[in-house]
Amino acid sequence: MEFKFDFAANKENIQKLREVIEENKGKKGALMPVLHKAQKIFGYLPIEVQSIISEELNIPLSEIYGVATFYAQFSLVPKGEYQIGVCLGTACYVKGAQDIIDKIKDQLGVEVDGTTKDRKFSLQATRCIGACGLAPVMTINEDVYGKLDANEVPEIINKYM
Repeated sequence: MEFKFDFAANKENIQKLREVIEENKGKKGALMPVLHKAQKIFGYLPIEVQSIISEELNIPLSEIYGVATFYAQFSLVPKGEYQIGVCLGTACYVKGAQDIIDKIKDQLGVEVDGTTKDRKFSLQATRCIGACGLAPVMTINEDVYGKLDANEVPEIINKYM
């Protein structure tokens, strides 16, 4: 899924980013705090934002991209309004978590680590969330759904439509 970055719509956010960069310029280890703030400002780190950081901090774009893709807290695609997580820990996996993921993918037309075109939903396969007694488990933002059957998924997702 490719999202188009709109410079005009992000004019204020770009200005905020430039201010953050200016505050951190010349400081040792400036890249991480700048990336964190950029993620907070934009909700993700598109290549256009990485390019601005690269130019302003005089750091190669390849290095910025490497850091942004290495750390799990950074995202290169926008997250949806509703973030769906399906636990793939051992208990959840054995009890049918993959079927739940497949049902979500079919219903929403989204891949794991992807976001729907309307930016309403994101899908993530997560590691153990510590609710093994409720396996298999799906979360939507802060809501937890346990002991799921894949056939229950469409009705649950429809609540958020």
